[in-house]
Amino acid sequence: MLNFTVLCGMPLFISSIASGSNGNCYYIGNGHEAILVDAGISCRETEKRMARQGLSMQQVKAIFVSHEHTDHVRGLSVLANKYQLPVFLTNGTRRACKLAIPERLLHRLADLQTVAIGGLTVTSFRKYHDAAEPHSFLIQDGKYTVGVFTDIGRVCDRMVDFFSKCDAVFLEANYDVDMLMKGRYPFFLKNRIRGGYGHLSNTEALDLFLRCRSSRLSHLFLSHMSRDNNDPELAYNLFSEHRGDTEIIVAGRYAETAVYRVGAPQISPHTLFEQEVFVSYPISRQVSG
Repeated sequence: MLNFTVLCGMPLFISSIASGSNGNCYYIGNGHEAILVDAGISCRETEKRMARQGLSMQQVKAIFVSHEHTDHVRGLSVLANKYQLPVFLTNGTRRACKLAIPERLLHRLADLQTVAIGGLTVTSFRKYHDAAEPHSFLIQDGKYTVGVFTDIGRVCDRMVDFFSKCDAVFLEANYDVDMLMKGRYPFFLKNRIRGGYGHLSNTEALDLFLRCRSSRLSHLFLSHMSRDNNDPELAYNLFSEHRGDTEIIVAGRYAETAVYRVGAPQISPHTLFEQEVFVSYPISRQVSG
């Protein structure tokens, strides 16, 4: 397994391991340690997809869980137990999950709580979604900021504020309105999806992107796309027309994306791994409100 070369001023490395209703998992690391947001595919599939991109599970120091739906926690218990990873989640999510994870690995998250994982800090904040106590996440290393904003029923003021701070974002673009309304889903499910506690449409995501993006926003991952009610090419073209200096990436459901560098020009993944290093970093559990 290849590990990241330690470099001075190293950027953040990010990848969508899986994104969609069949499973979600996002990787954010700084070259020393990394975190996963959600673990919605099997442990074996997570390992396989990460390995294809040269990402090491040995650098993953924690898993943050957005909410209890199966496509976000399917592989959580096996992954956490195998690698003895601390799992951060809200009390509501924990009660709804029924996880087979030892108590010592479970850590409570609250709204606007910040957790330090080595050189990374992760801030959780409440979102609108039809789950017990769902949260989104802002990951920072002191210089760069990455947002993971999926399963969003509607955009709130807090999300606008956090989005405007990001250098890279995993942003939900779940459905095209016309495809949803003309599609085969029953009416109650269509209403659930678009009713303010379901998912964000392409046009809602685009509006947020156009109104609130920072001039620093280098990467936008179109995430959690519906298989039935969206089309990757349609969504990509919609955003690409307005991309400016932001790279648009479609986060797929059947395969991982490449590893992208936040804070440095994109280069071939093969040049990221010139030297194997094995460094142990203890987890800092300093928490501030």
